[in-house]
Amino acid sequence: MPILVTGSLAYDTIMDFPGRFRDHILPDQIHVLNTCFLVDGIAKNFGGCAGNIAYTMRMLAADPVVLSVLGSDGDSYIDYLEKQGIATRHIHRESSAFSSQATIITDKDDNQITAYHNGASDVASDLSIGDVDQSFNLAIIAPTKKTAMIKHARECAERKIPFVFDPGQQLGGFERDDLREMLSLCSFFVVNDYEMKVTEQKTEYSTQELCAMIDTVIITRGAAGSHIITRHGAEQIEVVPCKPQEVQDPTGAGDAYRAGFFSAYAAGKDLAVCGQVGSVAAAYAIEKYGTQNHVFSIKDFEQRYGTNYAS
Repeated sequence: MPILVTGSLAYDTIMDFPGRFRDHILPDQIHVLNTCFLVDGIAKNFGGCAGNIAYTMRMLAADPVVLSVLGSDGDSYIDYLEKQGIATRHIHRESSAFSSQATIITDKDDNQITAYHNGASDVASDLSIGDVDQSFNLAIIAPTKKTAMIKHARECAERKIPFVFDPGQQLGGFERDDLREMLSLCSFFVVNDYEMKVTEQKTEYSTQELCAMIDTVIITRGAAGSHIITRHGAEQIEVVPCKPQEVQDPTGAGDAYRAGFFSAYAAGKDLAVCGQVGSVAAAYAIEKYGTQNHVFSIKDFEQRYGTNYAS
């Protein structure tokens, strides 16, 4: 069964800073911040959360249906997606704007600073779940314009379609009441450990209160793995990370984890296995610069899974 993936499609510019941000930022002078990071490497890639998730899902033999927007410069992205076997008929083209653009700088400690321009994604709220002409029983609401995320979440709820709420970098834009509404409607809530703290602060809910509302809460913790909690804490699963062969770039690891997790979930796997599949997918992403440059076969993936998680 196809999985609907809503969210951004973007062109990414990724840069590698060989130092540490903390050595160049004076906390007591943050109000007059003026600094420059001299980078070692630069790469331009296809990106955006919806694109990243769909890319890894397709390699895992899942069937993502992307509902998103590209701008007047989107021809190369459309061609690329079609070569990956990802359907593009639900990708709207906005001729009056450029596609979304992200510029990401990563330091020696894998901390990141991102500048993001919405571009064509400003019209994402014009899209509707009802326009999708394929059946699906799971949707992933990944980061894009906040109003579009809210609209698509409500449309899923109205249609009784379980959905994943994945606010990511858009979390800061949600007001308390909007965020509380999204959490009351979703079946899965996926955040990293920092975003979980922000969620608690914004909603004034504790982790326990959130877990009482949502079927499954997934907290990713980078090199520490991930934590999966089912409603009311009935089941708590610690997933140890899959160790990458080398660390090149953490950008997109979270999207790869989500792709792995929900590809496995759609295939009927239990939550522990879903988390492990997500972890293996994230490891592949970390080993390459960019968010869609990792490549694996199902055979290679299964071998690595067995090496890391054989019981």
